[in-house]
Amino acid sequence: MSINNDKKAVAASFRDPQGFLFYHKNSLYRQINKSYQENYDLLMNSGLYEKLTKNKFLIPHEEVSIQTIQDPKVYKIIKPELIPFISYPYEWSFSQLKDAALLTMKIQNIALEYQMSLKDASAYNIQFLNGKPVFIDTLSFEKSNMQKPWVAYRQFCQHFLAPLALMSYTDIRLNQLLRVYIDGIPLDLASSLLPFKTKFNFSLLSNIHFHAKSQKSYAEKPIHGKERKISKLGFIGLMNNLTKVIKKLKWQPEGTEWAEYYDKTNYSDDSFKIKEKIVSDFLDKTKPKTLWDLGANIGIFSRIASNKGILTISYDIDYSAVEKNYLQVKETDEKNLLPLLFDAFNPSPAIGWENNERMSFIKRGPADTVMALALIHHFAISNNLPFIKISEFFASICQFLIIEFVPKNDSQVQKLLSSREDIFPFYDSQYFENDFKSNFNILDQKNIPGSERIIYLMKKK
Repeated sequence: MSINNDKKAVAASFRDPQGFLFYHKNSLYRQINKSYQENYDLLMNSGLYEKLTKNKFLIPHEEVSIQTIQDPKVYKIIKPELIPFISYPYEWSFSQLKDAALLTMKIQNIALEYQMSLKDASAYNIQFLNGKPVFIDTLSFEKSNMQKPWVAYRQFCQHFLAPLALMSYTDIRLNQLLRVYIDGIPLDLASSLLPFKTKFNFSLLSNIHFHAKSQKSYAEKPIHGKERKISKLGFIGLMNNLTKVIKKLKWQPEGTEWAEYYDKTNYSDDSFKIKEKIVSDFLDKTKPKTLWDLGANIGIFSRIASNKGILTISYDIDYSAVEKNYLQVKETDEKNLLPLLFDAFNPSPAIGWENNERMSFIKRGPADTVMALALIHHFAISNNLPFIKISEFFASICQFLIIEFVPKNDSQVQKLLSSREDIFPFYDSQYFENDFKSNFNILDQKNIPGSERIIYLMKKK
């Protein structure tokens, strides 16, 4: 890869010899090399690009000229529409990953109508924009050859089918294996973790169990010059089979403690409405373009922000809560809300080559405003974090902070203390304020009537 002094390559975009993403004067571009010229021209001239972008399945781009870039390999420079927030498959709910898989198959089937095919079926080629999945890799298309097996078949199974099957049949938390296996969950591992009954499901039997055995068998055999062939009917049949098996995979979010949190809240209806107004007023003061809501649950307070047109990342640790949040986004066609899985005590790390391919949670910030409602007691009591460390964490991810202090006599804190010794003599609002003042100026604070909780508006120093 040749990078000039005025081009800064995107760390996640270096594996494809046919082009890469780079930043130039703070704008994102994609270089298309001459080796991809034939496929790019076919994509653009066949009508495929127009159909995919018209249906908002593929991120649109414009062709540009950057005079200062001199590279003999360059065929075109394009400027793709910017994705305002990057998320990763191990942060998605079940339905988000499923929708990403179905979009990948939909694009593959449409591409076949234009004599093209996907050479990549990576989950990282999908991002969420305006509440919906969209394909972002313009260089993933190539001229199709339906006499050969689908080149992206293994990748699709490892990135989509295997994790979805494991989430559906074994344990919803197994999508976290995608944090360990950056190129998808190995099929032999998925096969060993799936229950025996999945071997009576023909699609899972063929696409995971037999596929895993086939991989092992071919890996142990010497390579001969003869290529495997497949009929056109068989190729199309495989596409249909993969689509059907993905559609049939289900996971029903159960009524976990957090997904049903607002059904058991100790607020009165009036107090809850006042809390919503306080949050709304604080948002009007900060006027953020982006907001991260940590511990968002099913997104009730996130929607106060997103309904104001603020891009809102709605984080929670609970799979059921995030799933319900995303299903509401779909049902009401929300544009400004992105629910994501998030463990504040083990947030997404930087992973991949040189720990640089996938950005950490913190690297994707800072957000203009972070909201942390009814979360401080989980930091300080459940996880023994001093207020000063919590303050430093928030200072690293935002400019403004809307944070709720939950006092020790609150029923939610008493619930945490019921099963452990109270070793927190410094857990009170005065110590909280003093330690947070190390990193923030307190601009405003409001008591929530009917409780002793306080919501603060702070600005980073």
